[in-house]
Amino acid sequence: MTLDTPSGEDFADPHLHAGGLYIAGAWEPGHGIPVMDPSSARILAEVPDATIADALRAVEAAEAAAAGWRATPPRARAEILRRWFTLMTEHAEDLARLISLENGKALPDARGEVAYAAEFFRWYSEEAVRVPGEFRHTPSGAHHILVDHDPIGISVLITPWNFPAAMATRKIGPALAAGCTVILKPASETPLTAYAMARLGAEAGVPPGVVNVLTTTQPGPVVSAMLADPRVRKLSFTGSTGVGRTLLAEAAKTVVSCSMELGGNAPFVVFDDADLAAALDGAMIAKMRNAGEACTAANRFYVQAGIHDAFVAGLTARMAALKLGPGTDPATQVGPMITAKAVAKIDRLVTQAVARGARVTTGGAPLPGIGYFYPPTVLENLPADAEIAHEEIFGPVAPIYRFDTEEQAIRMANDTEYGLAAYVYSRDLSRALRVGKAIESGMVAINRGLMSDPAAPFGGAKQSGLGREGGVTGILEFLEPKYFAVAF
Repeated sequence: MTLDTPSGEDFADPHLHAGGLYIAGAWEPGHGIPVMDPSSARILAEVPDATIADALRAVEAAEAAAAGWRATPPRARAEILRRWFTLMTEHAEDLARLISLENGKALPDARGEVAYAAEFFRWYSEEAVRVPGEFRHTPSGAHHILVDHDPIGISVLITPWNFPAAMATRKIGPALAAGCTVILKPASETPLTAYAMARLGAEAGVPPGVVNVLTTTQPGPVVSAMLADPRVRKLSFTGSTGVGRTLLAEAAKTVVSCSMELGGNAPFVVFDDADLAAALDGAMIAKMRNAGEACTAANRFYVQAGIHDAFVAGLTARMAALKLGPGTDPATQVGPMITAKAVAKIDRLVTQAVARGARVTTGGAPLPGIGYFYPPTVLENLPADAEIAHEEIFGPVAPIYRFDTEEQAIRMANDTEYGLAAYVYSRDLSRALRVGKAIESGMVAINRGLMSDPAAPFGGAKQSGLGREGGVTGILEFLEPKYFAVAF
């Protein structure tokens, strides 16, 4: 198959990827959802607004393709995923520009996302041929135990706006490697990247109906209709904990298997013996990747008393030096927030913290003018019970708290319903590991500000989610173990 792209067409052109819903390998024209550039608040393009009937047709298409895809040899599935990886790499700059346009993220962040996203296709092209099995004797010696794995079935994949490429490939890759067909519902704020990747998937050889993509302004009813369809057996969702709770309740009605990557409130703990420069480097990555609009973003900085003032001064200087601007401007380091609503939420949290006694060392107020911009902000002298300490900020704000003892740091870090990610800085590796083990979190980065890797299991504890994405365990989310009792 070849790309359905006119000769010489710019692959980063938003209008090219607003051609319609992608169902059963065909584009179905429509409109109704404006896609905004958050840097300028202008409309980039319009994509279709899917109905319940459209969603059920996507399920029908996934079912029609399911038997053939399930029977496709793992090596053949792997080769398709590998070609998809290659195509994403070849179109990396176009995809990065498209992400910057519809999401607003700075081009360096967008380029990093595309590279990260493509890697999931390469990783799962390798895992597709390594699905484990088991053969052993029963303890009684009466028979043999044989364990195989079957594809779980049609999977509904729901992705957020903050990483429109990576959150899609992190789900599509293992699902296709396992032999499942999928319906992807990207966020309506950033749908163009998903449709662009569907085009690349078709060129890579993904058969019609194996991957379907739809956008809608009615996510509740549309997703509920798909979950109520007995042919759908898997839901993989990345988004807020509140929406995740609602989807879990909905999925329970038909006992649909769920993987949930939900909210975060990551602590960033710095001990007196930490390398200050390294801690500041890591803090900038953990806080400002994607301008703070990441579930793994450092949300609460806990700094031991002896290094606290130097850390505040260093972080303030670095945050104040960042250049804001449109994501597509090569000089931009911090792009806009996704919507005006997002800016209002950040401003509310900062304003409440200041009212409770917090001191702003840089930033602290929305920027006037066109676009949804909030400046990099540092707060200190916050009370531990400030709302900003317990709510996911999802923006470029770094609240810094002082602590004295290791026990106090652990207690403060665990004072949240979330448990997705945590960061620990100390030259004493034994202490760093001990504290990391004590923090109730699914992932811990020690002396580094970036933890995400396609080869590692990604997921949280407590109310940050269920299951894992990525790594050798990610494909198991889309497989059902099947036990055979074999006589001999």
